[in-house]
Amino acid sequence: MSTPISYLPFEKDIQELETVLARMEAKTDEQGDTSEEVRRIRRELTALIRKIYNNLTAWDTVLVSRHPQRPQTCDYIEMIFDEFVELHGDRAIGDDRALRSGFARIGDHRVLLIGHQKGHTLKERNECLFGCTHPEGYRKALVKMKMAEKFKLPIICLIDTPGAYPGIGAEERGQAQLIATNLFEMSRIATPIICVVIGEGGSGGALGIGIGDRVSMLEFAYYSVISPEGCAGILWKEANDETKRLAADALKLTARDLYRLRVIDDIIAEPLGGAHRDTRQMGTLLKTYLLRYLKDLKQISVDELLEQRYQKFRKMGVFDEEPPTQIAAAH
Repeated sequence: MSTPISYLPFEKDIQELETVLARMEAKTDEQGDTSEEVRRIRRELTALIRKIYNNLTAWDTVLVSRHPQRPQTCDYIEMIFDEFVELHGDRAIGDDRALRSGFARIGDHRVLLIGHQKGHTLKERNECLFGCTHPEGYRKALVKMKMAEKFKLPIICLIDTPGAYPGIGAEERGQAQLIATNLFEMSRIATPIICVVIGEGGSGGALGIGIGDRVSMLEFAYYSVISPEGCAGILWKEANDETKRLAADALKLTARDLYRLRVIDDIIAEPLGGAHRDTRQMGTLLKTYLLRYLKDLKQISVDELLEQRYQKFRKMGVFDEEPPTQIAAAH
């Protein structure tokens, strides 16, 4: 028996129509004379979901990215990767369960997979600290990436975190420095790296495994320097519904915004109504994307790959500005 869908605040109309549809389908099973009405309601439901999801606000997108039934790294491992062998520990302190790593096979390609894991149940979430990685998690990730480089294996990073763990102990163990070290080292690891934001892409917690030759986002994921709540708390001293929406709009954190700003390379379409409504289809879409880019990147020489990676991130934030003489002349 499938788990009932959890509805988000903006899905009230969808919930009502799906309730009517369920009632009509039950009636059809009993009487067999309302099939045409059922088909009509299904068409209306499909059109309604498409209309709502084509017009999501930035804050609505954040809510979708956090949906409790949204597929996570371990779900994708089960759906699209074979022969996964998990690699534990950072060779220094311990094994951070918020960040999973291991060798795997996807199609004909052997890869190293690294990804955040939030957990679905309360027990899993406590174990994974809701996907907030500790310093040892980033150290573990880098150790495994160096191993992949040694064996000439491509690296796939699945990003889904609200941010790095915000505790005193994490700061004492060098959280910021380890994230910075990962940024530097990933920029020059001599093997293809593919990064995909599958849910939340929060701040340095996401960037710690976010430097790659191809960086993409699922359609209803978000990627931001800070969460809308954190931004609202700083700017307005209060994170209520209004300030969170204002902050989300200002941060330009959706896949469409970041594609337009050339921060990401691709937007990976999600099934109608989000990845949580059809996880299998989402897995197939993600697998198609990963296989295509693994094939493309393997054809590029290591030297050219590293140069392209450097130029890719070097160009972010570059803009054209009129010379001062032209500005003065215009006035």
